[in-house]
Amino acid sequence: MNGKNTVTGAVVFAVALNAWGAEITTETINKRNEAYGSELEQYFRDYLVTQYAARAATLWHRSYANEQEFLKSVEPNRERYRRMFSSPDLKPVGPLNRKPHPAVPGVKAEWLTLPLGPIKAEALLVIPENAPKPVPLVIAQHGIDSFPERVFGVADDQNLYHDYGHQLVQNGFAVLAPINLSFVPNRNRIERLARLADTTLPGIEFRRMQLLLDEVLKDPRIDANRVGMWGISLGGMATMFWMPLEPRIRCGVVTAWFNQRRNKMVIPDPRYSCFLETKEEHAFFRGWLTEFTDSDVVSLICPRPLLVQTGKQDGIAWWPQVLDEFEASRDHYRKLGIAERIEMDLHDGGHEIRVESGLPFLLKWLK
Repeated sequence: MNGKNTVTGAVVFAVALNAWGAEITTETINKRNEAYGSELEQYFRDYLVTQYAARAATLWHRSYANEQEFLKSVEPNRERYRRMFSSPDLKPVGPLNRKPHPAVPGVKAEWLTLPLGPIKAEALLVIPENAPKPVPLVIAQHGIDSFPERVFGVADDQNLYHDYGHQLVQNGFAVLAPINLSFVPNRNRIERLARLADTTLPGIEFRRMQLLLDEVLKDPRIDANRVGMWGISLGGMATMFWMPLEPRIRCGVVTAWFNQRRNKMVIPDPRYSCFLETKEEHAFFRGWLTEFTDSDVVSLICPRPLLVQTGKQDGIAWWPQVLDEFEASRDHYRKLGIAERIEMDLHDGGHEIRVESGLPFLLKWLK
C-alpha cells in the first residue's frame, strides 16, 4: 500500500465515523492507547515476576545427591541458557599479536590482539615477573563507560576500581583484562544489529574472551588449571553470564551486578534503578526471565566458588532484596554440603570493587 492510498483511506474512515455521530478525538486515541499499554505491561509483569517461581519449578529439576548428579540435572537448563546468548562461531584467522603497553604504570603490560576475521579480540595482559612457577590467572572485566586500563587504576577518577589489578599482580596473579564495548549508546546500537542476526553482544564478547583465553593459557608462565574472574558492574554481568558457559573459570567475584533480577528488570521502585525505566535497552535479552533469574544462574555456576559484592549505597539495587536473592543462591551450595564456597560481602559503600574481600577469596580458591 502506498502513502497516497493510506491517507485517502484514513480520511474516508473518519468521515464515515462522523456520519454515524461517533467522533474520534486525540484525547480518546491517547487514552485508549495508554490503557492498552498498561494492560500489556501488567500482563508481562504477571508473567515475568508473579508467575516466575511457579514456572521455574517446572523447568528446573535439580538433584542434590552429589556434585556430579547436580551438574547432570542442570545440563538441560545450561543448554537453554547457552542458546539465549547465541554466540557466533568466531575463529582466529591469524596469530595472537602482543605489544608492550606502557600506559599501565608499575608493571610489564602487554596489549593482545587476536584477529577473528572482520572483528578482533583485544585485552590487556600482565604476568608477574620472575615467578618461580606458573601463576593463576584472573580475568578482570571492566564496567560500563570504562576500559581495561582502569582495572589498574588508570583514570579512575571516582576510585571505583581501587587499583585491584596491581594488587592482584602483587599477590602473584596474572591479569587478563579484555576490552568490551563500552558506553550505553554504543551497546544499544550494536545490540539492535545483533538481535537482527540472531545473536547477542554478550554472546559475541563471550566468544572473544574464550578465544583469548585459549591463547593466553598456552603461556607456560600461567597455570591453566587456576583461572578466576572478577568483574564490576557490566563486568559483573559478564562474570555472571560467562561462568555458567566456561568451565575453565574455576571461581568468580561478582561486584555491583548481582540482583533480584525480576524486580531489577521489570518493577520500577524509588529504592533502586529499574532497567525498564532507563535507556539501556542493551540490557534486555530474549528469554532471560523465563527461567534465569540470578539465583538460578548461580546454580549453573555451582559448585564452583563465588563471591558477591554489594554496596548498601549502590543505587542499582535495594540491598534487602539482594540479600534474599543471595540466600536463594546459597541454598544450592548448602544442599550440596558446600556452603563455604559461596560468600557475600554486603558492605556500606557504593558501586565499587572491594579488594579487602575479593583478594582473600581468590587467594583461598586459586592459590
